[in-house]
Amino acid sequence: MSGMLIAVMDLSRPWAPIRSALDMEVVRVLRGTTRQLTGREVARLVRTGSQPAVNASLRRLAEEGVLRAEEAGSAYLYTLNREHLATAALELLADIRAELERRLRAEIGAWDIAPSHASIFGSATRGDGDRQSDIDLFVVRPRGVSADDPRWRAQLDQLAERIHSWTGNRLGLSEVSTTDVPRLRREHPPIVEELRGDAVTLVGPPPTELFRAAK
Repeated sequence: MSGMLIAVMDLSRPWAPIRSALDMEVVRVLRGTTRQLTGREVARLVRTGSQPAVNASLRRLAEEGVLRAEEAGSAYLYTLNREHLATAALELLADIRAELERRLRAEIGAWDIAPSHASIFGSATRGDGDRQSDIDLFVVRPRGVSADDPRWRAQLDQLAERIHSWTGNRLGLSEVSTTDVPRLRREHPPIVEELRGDAVTLVGPPPTELFRAAK
């Protein structure tokens, strides 16, 4: 069709469309809208990647048929081809972090000793980790429960095993007690700023409320 990039899928290599983390970032951006986006707009919305790299990814994904690309003057307008055979699988991959959050909420929600707060933070929420990155979890132990309580420790150990089974990554645990929270609020160590910036709350109040300065 005039004004469209020619798209051909290699059925002998159905995994071929995705060759890099940037390809998944491009898919993530375009799956969130039905509006046509220019390469410049996509580059502004991806979390990593230069304009030339994004343009190369867009063009190659369009050539694979995963994206639709319509010529508009000197540029192309891109949309996700939701009818493509690979799109359903790519959307599942794009939702992996959301699935991790769902499983963590379910696991922690079933604990006999509920934490006062639990959240994931760091590379797991920023999306900039790698195979060596831990899944960072911040947990506030409830009042009256000691750090060496066997039931409490068993819960954490089981969660660490679950996370490793789900992802292959290790649990990076940052654990404090409820009585430690006022001190952290006053001293404001780097982890507090990190939690306030990018944590995803699983249980309890969000970090912005947990570490809100007293008036």
